[in-house]
Amino acid sequence: MEFILTAVLVLGAIALIAALVLYFVSRKFAVKEDPRIGQVTEILPGANCGGCGFAGCSGMAAALVKGADAGSVDGLRCPVGGDSVMTPIADLLGMAAGHAEPLVAVVRCNGTCELRPRTAEYDGLRTCAAMNATSAGETGCGYGCLGCGDCVRACAFDAIHMNPETGLPEVDEEKCTSCGACVKACPRHIIELRKKGPRNRRVYVRCVNKDKGAVARKACQAACIGCGKCVKVCQFDAITLENNLAYVDFTKCRLCTKCVDACPTGAMTKVNFPERKKPVAASPVEKSPAEEPKKEEVKA
Repeated sequence: MEFILTAVLVLGAIALIAALVLYFVSRKFAVKEDPRIGQVTEILPGANCGGCGFAGCSGMAAALVKGADAGSVDGLRCPVGGDSVMTPIADLLGMAAGHAEPLVAVVRCNGTCELRPRTAEYDGLRTCAAMNATSAGETGCGYGCLGCGDCVRACAFDAIHMNPETGLPEVDEEKCTSCGACVKACPRHIIELRKKGPRNRRVYVRCVNKDKGAVARKACQAACIGCGKCVKVCQFDAITLENNLAYVDFTKCRLCTKCVDACPTGAMTKVNFPERKKPVAASPVEKSPAEEPKKEEVKA
């Protein structure tokens, strides 16, 4: 009996000493969290999409509070919440709310099933990452969309879907939050975040093929052939031609669409522009008998 009692007392003493040690250590090395971090986290949408560059909203909140203490939060922005989220956060932290142009994901590939015929059959794991790592895909274009939908699975907002007729992903502008998850998921880098533009109008090159013109056109009828006609007609120096591929700088583009008209393959694309009205042919004006020229009489 005494042995059991002694064992209980010893174990109790050890537990008490360990508890005291843990208590003093926790007090000594305690990390105090700024209460503003929790307040900012509550304002953030809680999507934890990583579009801001941090692992989650809590990381973004900590960075915003740290930046506010340093006097600058430049470059820190929640792409999901936008101004509706950043304005109350700026008010909470005593900072001026910055304004950024809204972005949207665009698919830079127009190689539909009709324009980019299938030349091979892939028999393996049906993901874009696996197909890109093991083969050039099922078409002659080694740059275009692989059509397995990795971007669809990566989107947490149901903003992108595969079109069964074209075999290409399509972005729902109303749902897209420009988090960039689809951009990271695409192994061919055909998805890009671009400025939405006034009235959601945009002009960009819907192709990423860097092969020479004849090779690119053979693989896809809508490929950019690097002819440079778009560069020549652009008056704003918004288009560059590099590695046989044209690119539109959306910070310089003025949406004149002259490049779209000049593109011979249709690789240059305009979005959300109204259709141009076809000129109405003028009806012939009937001349009155008085206006008709008199025929000269020929004497025999």
